[in-house]
Amino acid sequence: MLGVVPLTLSMTPQLLADKPLKMPLWVVEAAGCLQSSVLVALAVWSGVAFAAKSGLKAPIFEAVAGRTPVGSVWRSLLLSGVAGGVVGGAWLIVCAHCTPANLATAKQSFSISLPLRVLYGGFTEEILMRWGIMSLLLWGGWRLFQNPAEPPRPAWVWVAILGSTLLFAAGHLPTASQLTGKLTADVVAYVLIGNTAFGVLAGVLFRRYGLESAMLAHALAHVVAVGFHANP
Repeated sequence: MLGVVPLTLSMTPQLLADKPLKMPLWVVEAAGCLQSSVLVALAVWSGVAFAAKSGLKAPIFEAVAGRTPVGSVWRSLLLSGVAGGVVGGAWLIVCAHCTPANLATAKQSFSISLPLRVLYGGFTEEILMRWGIMSLLLWGGWRLFQNPAEPPRPAWVWVAILGSTLLFAAGHLPTASQLTGKLTADVVAYVLIGNTAFGVLAGVLFRRYGLESAMLAHALAHVVAVGFHANP
C-alpha cells in the first residue's frame, strides 16, 4: 500500500488532466485506491495460500513472520537481486531509446518520481503479479493437470511465469492509452515486449531465489534506468 496510495494520488491528476470528469477528482482517486487495495489483498492471500505449496518462497518474509533466523539466505537473494536489477535496468534503458514517438512525446508531460517507481514497481507489482498471480497459476496447473504427489513440472512453472508476465505487460496498456489517446500497433508492441521481457526475468528470480530477489531486481532496475536518465 506504500506504493498504491502515493502512485494513485500522483498519477490520476496527470492522466485525467484537461479531461472532463463526471465526478470530483478525489472520488476518482479514492476509487482507484480502493480498487488497488482489494487487488493487493487478494494477491497477498493468494501467495500465502498457494506459493509454498507450489515450491515458491519468500525466505526473508517467512523468517520474519516465523520469528526464525534469516541465516545466510540473504546472500543469494542480494546477489541475484542486484544482478537482476542491473540486467533489468539495462533493458529499461534500451526500451527508453526505442519508445514510439507519440508515446515519448506524451511522457514529457507525465512524470513518476523515483521513490514511487521503487515502491510500486519493486513491492506492489511484485506482490500482485509474482506472489499473487504466478503462485495461483503454478498451483492451478500443478493440481489440475499432473499428479499432485509429484513436484510441479517445469512446463507448469513456465506457464505460470509467462501467464503472469503477459498479464503484467497488458496491465500497462491502459496507462499508455490514457497518455497517447489511442493505442497504435507500435505502442502496443512496445509495451508488451518491453514488460514481458522484464516480467520473465522477475519470474525466474522468484522461482529460483525467492520473492525478495524479484523485488530487489525490480526496484534496482528503476534506479539504474533513472540514473541514466531513461524514462521507459
